[in-house]
Amino acid sequence: MHFMFRKGWFCQFLEEDLKTPLPRKITVADEKKIFEMAKRGGLTLNIAGRQELQEAIRKGVGGMWLELSPEQYQKLQRL
Repeated sequence: MHFMFRKGWFCQFLEEDLKTPLPRKITVADEKKIFEMAKRGGLTLNIAGRQELQEAIRKGVGGMWLELSPEQYQKLQRL
């Protein structure tokens, strides 16, 4: 997942090749939702992982590798 701040947090999901976007894109108002998506996507939120994510949010742009369940992946494939 790639995210950047543009009138809210714009989140785009990419295929494993990191080039092909999935159809679903979302915008969230609160950076807490980014942490929530990270947790649901299996990102390790230990101290180092949390600090990296906080730094990306501070910069206004970042990305993370999510381990999605088949159901989560299917949801992102739909508009």
